[in-house]
Amino acid sequence: MDTRPVYLDYQATTPLDPRVKEVVLRSFETYGNPHGRQHEYGREAADAVNTARQQVAGLVGAYPNRILFTSGATESCNLALRGAAIAANGQRRRIITLATEHAAVLQTVYALGRSGLEAVILPVETDGLVNLDRIEETVDDNTLIVSVMAVNNEIGVIQPLADIASICHRHGALLHTDATQAPARIAIDVDAWGADFLSMSAHKLYGPKGVGALYLRDDATLTPLLTGGGQERGFRPGTVPTPLICGFGEAAELALDELQSDAERMVTLASKLREGIDTLGVEVHQFGSWCRRAPGTLSFGFKGLSGDKLVALVEKRIAISTGATCSSESASVSHVLTALGYGYSDAATAVRASLGRFTSVAEVDIAIQALARVAEGMAA
Repeated sequence: MDTRPVYLDYQATTPLDPRVKEVVLRSFETYGNPHGRQHEYGREAADAVNTARQQVAGLVGAYPNRILFTSGATESCNLALRGAAIAANGQRRRIITLATEHAAVLQTVYALGRSGLEAVILPVETDGLVNLDRIEETVDDNTLIVSVMAVNNEIGVIQPLADIASICHRHGALLHTDATQAPARIAIDVDAWGADFLSMSAHKLYGPKGVGALYLRDDATLTPLLTGGGQERGFRPGTVPTPLICGFGEAAELALDELQSDAERMVTLASKLREGIDTLGVEVHQFGSWCRRAPGTLSFGFKGLSGDKLVALVEKRIAISTGATCSSESASVSHVLTALGYGYSDAATAVRASLGRFTSVAEVDIAIQALARVAEGMAA
């Protein structure tokens, strides 16, 4: 009998789908260099990578030649933002993002600001969504690029990307979206979204860690951040990891094929979990919009109990996480929740529970029971 806790931290990383694992292991037999087609081994590896590129492109509605493989979304975000800034050569100097973005974007924007560009960090509303009027007021003809996360990694809210893109393009600005949390939860269409750049990681859609992708629109320009070879059309030199990419491709195809069934299950299970939490008899904070939320994502807290304490109390039964990061011994609350306007004491209660493809009804019941015991202890 498996005595490990129920895994409810899919936003941190997803389990490797067994079907993807089979493809990855099988791909280790394809050991030729995919960048050399002079012999059968190289051609075999190149064909495998090209197949995966088609699968990843299909997930986002793009042509395969617009997909660049990277080590993950962090590298993809850096390549998009830094590469676009270098390519602009000072012609446009404003870079805009949201206060609730992942550090891969926020820290990159801050760094570009220190290098002489104008970094603008926009606030969001109390539900986590950006006010389009703020975008309208801030984007101008000096704006190079706007970066907005498709689905927030802590509170799961879905930003109105198509509307943001329309504003950007009216001023000749680019739109980058960190779509790491979107695959296998919501449909992705780079044309409908108006995305010029889109970043992804395989390990957030039941694929292997260590590989990701950047979608690059056909008329968007980038300057490579690395030198040393002409791989990935010269944008990202270095030999690509064939087995990881093959796994990424399989995961992308499964995410597209099973999107509707996965999403429907996650909506049902998340609603069950939320309803169970609401009946526990303690005051509960629910963070972020429920109407514009990716399936299977919850951010909540028990008033008067820190998120770290709640995670520790349920650790043996369910694996959830806080939205906060800790530096050395000093705990800090989530920048996402403070951006929503919550004070320290409320933001510090936050935990993130995220469900996925392999979550069962029985596991949600276990989660509710584990949380109920904490609530009973608080009331005692």
